[in-house]
Amino acid sequence: MLTRLSLRLRIFLFFCLLAAGGAALAAGALYFGWSRADPALPAAPFMSAFVLFTFANMGLAAVVWFLFDENVAKPINALAAQLRLRAHSGVDADLDADAARYLGDLAPAARAVSHCLSASVMDTASAVAHETARLQAEAERLTALLTEIPVATIMLNERMCIVLYDGQAADILSGIAPPRLKAPLVDYFYAADLGRAKSALNQTGAEVAFDLRDRDGAMTFLAKLKPLDGAGYMLLIDMPDIPLTPEAARPLVYDFDLLNAGDDADTLDTALSELCCVAFDSETTGLSTERDDVVQLGAVRILNGRIVEGEVLDSYVDPGRRIPPASTAVHHVSDADVRGAPDFATAGRALHGFCRDAVLVAHNAPFDLAFLRRAEGEMGVVWDHPVLDTVLLSAIVFGTTEVHTLDALCDRLGITIPPEHRHTALGDAQVTAAALVKLMPLLEAKGLRTLRDVISESKKHGRLLQDLN
Repeated sequence: MLTRLSLRLRIFLFFCLLAAGGAALAAGALYFGWSRADPALPAAPFMSAFVLFTFANMGLAAVVWFLFDENVAKPINALAAQLRLRAHSGVDADLDADAARYLGDLAPAARAVSHCLSASVMDTASAVAHETARLQAEAERLTALLTEIPVATIMLNERMCIVLYDGQAADILSGIAPPRLKAPLVDYFYAADLGRAKSALNQTGAEVAFDLRDRDGAMTFLAKLKPLDGAGYMLLIDMPDIPLTPEAARPLVYDFDLLNAGDDADTLDTALSELCCVAFDSETTGLSTERDDVVQLGAVRILNGRIVEGEVLDSYVDPGRRIPPASTAVHHVSDADVRGAPDFATAGRALHGFCRDAVLVAHNAPFDLAFLRRAEGEMGVVWDHPVLDTVLLSAIVFGTTEVHTLDALCDRLGITIPPEHRHTALGDAQVTAAALVKLMPLLEAKGLRTLRDVISESKKHGRLLQDLN
């Protein structure tokens, strides 16, 4: 049972035991002396001596514990966290030997082992980087080729969820709802059309041409559904008369692991590395969740432990009021920027669709969520997603005594925040997503493998958010 307690708490309990043991021994010695006195002595002086010793003993134990905690326990925790960073998140920051100066040769030995392993990893990484560059060049050529063909391509798994889409498909999907890997195709298109096409394909085993309507019936496309070798389907949508937007030229978006995805397990029991998450942030007119309003929303999707490039939401929001100059000085969002932007109800519904079936992630999540939940009635949605807060995740990994601002967390994790992106909704959402990706293996290394594990551990540090807000 004691092994589940933190190192610092176990050391604190050890010193408490020493203080209690010293008091017990003093009580026994005083009682022995009093009981052997002849004639009998009054007990009051012995009791006074015991009380005085007990307080002095407790004070001495507290002072020694504090020195031990500051110079031994906390440096051990910090050294362990730095080693985990290098081992699991690829952060190449040098170990802080000065903080562990009272630990003898432990810090220099840890640094030597770390440098030795890093050299081996760098050799492997160099070979991987060379091969990755070659594959990236091939992917870019394939993307350029597909962009020239007036056909939108969407790959689906057996459950008709999106595994891959190209630029043209992104253009079509974004006209209906934000494109999302793993999203059911019925989130975009009329379920009956897809059902009939899939049924016909399963009967004949050959590709099926059919008319495909969007989910609202406003647009109709000429489409083909083809079976893939092994598992899944390819959906091809003819789009000769649809002008492509600049966004359509973006690279292919895919995750082939989704081809073999089985039935969705309970989200709480899903492994961290298999979660679908959305890191989001908001910029506001001020710091009051009751009186102020949102002026910008940004969100980034994380799937299977990696950020999905291209799947972002970035929107100004018209707060229906003037933005105070003091707030503009922080986030640089002015009245001119939000003029003509959607209101919060509209922007919030778009964010809700982008976050469907995902775990919400934010830095100091209660602040951002308060605005969303305050407007649930206007949006016509319910914000009941599971939530991860990177403030609490930082406390789990690095300890509660560290600083847990977004800047401090990114500094520890080796994440660079471009100054022009800091305090923008999308910029802060992107670095929050990057922090989550680097924290995931650190959490798993501490035995927190599922969302349920992490949420349970996070509750132990809830006081941090109360103090922060």
